[in-house]
Amino acid sequence: MIEYELGGPDLADVRFAISPLNELALSVRTFRDPGRYPLHLPWLRLTERARADLDGEVLTALTNTALWTPDFLHPRPTSPLTRIRDELDRVADLPPRLVRVKLAEVHGERLPPALSGRTDRVLRRVVRALEEYWEACFAPYWPRMRAVLEADVTYRGRVTAQRGLAAMFADLSPKVRLEGNVVTVATALPCGYRRTTTGAGLTLVPSLFSRGGSTPITAEQDPQVMYAARGIGALWQRERPEVPGSLAGLVGTARARLLVLLEAPASSTELAVRLGVTTTAVNQHLRALRAAGLLTSARHGRSVLYLRSGLGDRLVAATA
Repeated sequence: MIEYELGGPDLADVRFAISPLNELALSVRTFRDPGRYPLHLPWLRLTERARADLDGEVLTALTNTALWTPDFLHPRPTSPLTRIRDELDRVADLPPRLVRVKLAEVHGERLPPALSGRTDRVLRRVVRALEEYWEACFAPYWPRMRAVLEADVTYRGRVTAQRGLAAMFADLSPKVRLEGNVVTVATALPCGYRRTTTGAGLTLVPSLFSRGGSTPITAEQDPQVMYAARGIGALWQRERPEVPGSLAGLVGTARARLLVLLEAPASSTELAVRLGVTTTAVNQHLRALRAAGLLTSARHGRSVLYLRSGLGDRLVAATA
């Protein structure tokens, strides 16, 4: 049992944040035991070819048979807008001695071959493997993942405002509860700890790859609780948005659906996942819609994001 004694049972000591690195690190557990994460099987199939070119030896070694991952891959995020680049830079700057200790907490003194040797070199290899993994398997889908996480944070904030902090904690996970001013998290650890959040606060981090409440293994880390976000079940489901019949008659059903979805920015890969079609088919329609002036596009990292133009907005509104 791990216990966090809040400095005060109010919002001032509890905050929400989103961590891209947290999601990246927890997701490696799906490699070792995909059967425990059936809701992510569509994503595993989508990324299977890309993962074949990654440093799978290191990525798989970042978890053990109990599906633990090193605490240094879960730094406490500072806001719902945390960037993966900032988090990876923090990991790259960690003291090698600390990295070695945290790897031993997961694997014992006999580390897997991919994590053995000089710790500074191991750390560089880990960071490089995570960077490549992010670009190949996360970046194309992150806008959709982040939308689910942000929706969860919004929901939790509404519950807190309407029903209070205790009700919000009661809805996080069966493993997490608030009693008085103490947050307790049930864990499988042989021993637990208790610490105050005064001066540090408690950060709540929604996750797409967490099956229940979890916390850092040791008390010296900043207080945080990772929990399963709402809406994971619909994350990889195909969407069939309602489209006005007159709009479908004008541009076709497939393009009408894209115009409806592109009220918010999205990449062609994300749109293909949401609609259950190939990226090639989506790109053909996107090019036609952009050529007609109904969409705009802008590069974001290695992805191109599309968004309805002003003309596209007026067309959708006029046919609604």
